[in-house]
Amino acid sequence: MIERDIINELKAWKSDEFRKPLVLRGARQTGKTTVVDMFGRQFKQYIYLNLEDEDSKNLFLKYKNIDQLVEAIFFEAGKLRKVDDTLIFIDEIQEVPQALAMLRYFYEKYPQYCVIAAGSLLESLFDTKISFPVGRVEYRVARPLSFREFLRAMDEDAALGYYESVPLEPIAHDKLMKLFHIYTLIGGMPEVVSRYAKQRDIVALSPVYDSLIGTYLDDVEKYAANDNSTRIIRHAISTVFQSAGERIKFAGFGNSSYSSREVSEALRIIEKAMLIHLVYPTTQTELPFLPDLKKSPRLQVLDTGLVNYMAHLQKDVFSSTDLNNVYKGRIAEHIVGQELLASQTSILSKPLFWVSEKKDSSSELDFLAMFDGEMIPIEVKSGPTGHLKSLHNFMDTFKGGTAIRLYAGELRSDIVRTTKGREYRLLSMPYFLAGKVGDYVRLADKDFLK
Repeated sequence: MIERDIINELKAWKSDEFRKPLVLRGARQTGKTTVVDMFGRQFKQYIYLNLEDEDSKNLFLKYKNIDQLVEAIFFEAGKLRKVDDTLIFIDEIQEVPQALAMLRYFYEKYPQYCVIAAGSLLESLFDTKISFPVGRVEYRVARPLSFREFLRAMDEDAALGYYESVPLEPIAHDKLMKLFHIYTLIGGMPEVVSRYAKQRDIVALSPVYDSLIGTYLDDVEKYAANDNSTRIIRHAISTVFQSAGERIKFAGFGNSSYSSREVSEALRIIEKAMLIHLVYPTTQTELPFLPDLKKSPRLQVLDTGLVNYMAHLQKDVFSSTDLNNVYKGRIAEHIVGQELLASQTSILSKPLFWVSEKKDSSSELDFLAMFDGEMIPIEVKSGPTGHLKSLHNFMDTFKGGTAIRLYAGELRSDIVRTTKGREYRLLSMPYFLAGKVGDYVRLADKDFLK
């Protein structure tokens, strides 16, 4: 099984004296169950309940009292209640909405046990009569594998060692760039990476991609309120891959006749299932950076490998020497967005991008991401520093002193000047370091590359 970074987050959660039951979110097939199973090995007792299984399901339907429920859970599992070092994992919790409400009572009456729940589309599947345990649970997100996890899965220990070393040694650049191209090509879905690590055959991955897409389409009936909603959601799921990385309009999305309201509702349901993120722009250059929901969002899809497969871009990515040349730069931007998300396990984490509020300006900055309470502008480019027009326009009024350019070149640090004469530090980093932007920002003021 692939070792996941989120295990460290779960370890920290376990040792927290103020720990609450944890709801692990994430799209289907991102490895939530596998992660918790691996984590469960660290406990003296591990109880797994899958609420798609009738026996586990009936426990929560039959016992409404928390004391009786806990007694029944331990009895059916053949475990001892007196062992405090116990993990109870409630998988597919959406199958019994009342089970979510019971999490608050685990927190209030049985805090000695670690409780994790996982499920899909929780907000939409629960009846409004179900009491959501606000303030009694906490959340983490399982996402597709990051580039770091990909290197680990591929047994590229030497490359991983160089990747983790800050600053990067120049000798590692070419090897890591080649591996990052493979990662960008196949994506980070656990089953895809596991299959590729064993067979090293891209063609053999097609059935896995087909199965993943089929799973998401099969789930539509669970998401949809009626037949018309089913058709719109199916259309949206089938179409989002071709529109990944671009700003979209809801009306007529995917060359359809559906209205703005119909498409908006469908895409927001898919977003709740965590298959996409609707990334909205901000026009601000100082805190608080608030998304402008009146402007067109950019579409970030779950996984770049799925995008490449569904949009028939695999050959273009495979043969490219610079990701920024593929699909008008959208694949480079998309994998950077995926890496920025992969570095965060908070349910609230979502990058922004910036657009100029001036009507006569076309300036658009690719990402704004928060690291250690500091907002960092990020541009994905292949050209020289002098062509970073949008970044310069942003930095003219932004109070921060550091910006990031992600590109195909080598790591470097420069003091650059905007057209209005404002100086700032530009860290130019190879694409494959997108997941480590935070580490490099922390060292930026030390001029570590001199």
